[in-house]
Amino acid sequence: MPVISLSDSLDPRLDVFRHIKKSNATRDGLFIAEGQKLVELLLASRLRLHSLLVDPRHLESIGDRLTDETPVYVLPDHEIEQLVGFNFHRGMLACGYRIENPDLAELIGPAETPRRIVVCPSIQDPENLGAVIRISSAFGIQGLILGPKSADPFSRRVLRVSMGTAFEFPISLSNDLAADLALLEQTGVRLIASVLDTEAEPLSTFSIGNRWALLLGNEGHGLEDEWIARAHRRVTIPMHNDVDSLNLSVAAGILLYELTRS
Repeated sequence: MPVISLSDSLDPRLDVFRHIKKSNATRDGLFIAEGQKLVELLLASRLRLHSLLVDPRHLESIGDRLTDETPVYVLPDHEIEQLVGFNFHRGMLACGYRIENPDLAELIGPAETPRRIVVCPSIQDPENLGAVIRISSAFGIQGLILGPKSADPFSRRVLRVSMGTAFEFPISLSNDLAADLALLEQTGVRLIASVLDTEAEPLSTFSIGNRWALLLGNEGHGLEDEWIARAHRRVTIPMHNDVDSLNLSVAAGILLYELTRS
């Protein structure tokens, strides 16, 4: 690996890391992983690395895990802070290449196989999306479908909260969610709408087969009517003491634990 010591944050070779606080989205097919733990997970994944930026104290921790083609830029702490636009103390940043959107048919799988999928039409909060990705993977979900209004699953904040789960977990970015849900239905996937409605089936008694997709709503407005109308079943988490809702990621964890357990 070529180790390149730099002293100036204005060096154009560092442009992929510049002012990353201003934009949480990825650029030009690249993404940023922040912190030693996340960088180590990226190095262990199937994704390709574009470059690495470290402070001098963390250079030895990289070892020999990089290819000969991956440049490692070494820059003093105070210059890294000037470069990224915030108080940086995590030791290193990595820039990686995004993987292509997985084929939806492959994510759905053959009609006779078990399939459990999470669908988020418009999840916009990066922390919630990161948690949903990690929770979905933890409970053995085969993939996640994100609607066009959703946050970027490879944004810096999502990757940090998901602890790099998105490096390996199949995530399909839908340009036409209605068409994609129709394809799910055609292959025998039952659509479950998670709702805040006492008329829906309570989670404690809910049961379904082994080929389903759980639709999770938006943080502020829940699941939109058009997606509820498409669902075959509606499920709700009964609550007490006048609590009307739960945080999206908390609700996702409860729902997926129960649905995968049954």
